[in-house]
Amino acid sequence: MYVQLDGLPSHHLPLLLTAYQHRFGRDLEAMSRHLVDDVAVGWDELGTDLLDGAPPTLVTALTGGEQWPSRTLDHLITPDGSPPVRMTVTDETADAQDMQWGYVLHQQGIEVISLLHEDIGPVVDWSTDPRTVFSDHPRAWSSLAPSPVNQAVRGTPPQNTPTAAPAKAGTPRPTTRR
Repeated sequence: MYVQLDGLPSHHLPLLLTAYQHRFGRDLEAMSRHLVDDVAVGWDELGTDLLDGAPPTLVTALTGGEQWPSRTLDHLITPDGSPPVRMTVTDETADAQDMQWGYVLHQQGIEVISLLHEDIGPVVDWSTDPRTVFSDHPRAWSSLAPSPVNQAVRGTPPQNTPTAAPAKAGTPRPTTRR
C-alpha cells in the first residue's frame, strides 16, 4: 500500500514494529487488514496512533512526546473528476510512483527493500526492539547482507534489561574480553 510521507526505515520500522508488538498484539493478520485491506486509496502518513497500547516510555522514546494521526489519501481529486484509484505498490508501479523504499509484512518480520538498488531486501524480525536505530542508507539494506540493525540507543533501555552504572570521570575502566 502506498504511503506518501517519510518512508525512511528510521521512521517506518519503529512505528511498524511497535504497532505489531502492542496495538495489534502480534496479530499480523489484523495489522495487515488495518494497513492494507481497509484503506481505499493509500496512506498520506503513518502516525502515532499506531503506537496505541505501547508503554508510555516507549512512545516517548520513539516520538519525543509528539503525536500525529495516521491519515489516508481520501481527499484526492483526480483531473477528470473520476474516483481515485487504489494505490497499491507492485514491481510494475513502484517506479511510476517514485518509490524509494518498500516494506513487506511477512510472518517472520518486515522485509525492507531499497527500491533504488534491489527488488528484495533483508527481513527485520518482529521481536526487534522498536528503539533500535535503523540506517537510512539504501546500500545498508542489501539482500545479500543481514539487516542493518544497530544497538537500541534511542531513549530508554528495553524493559528487563539491566543498565550499567556510568563510569566516573577520570577513572580508568578495564577492558573486558569475551
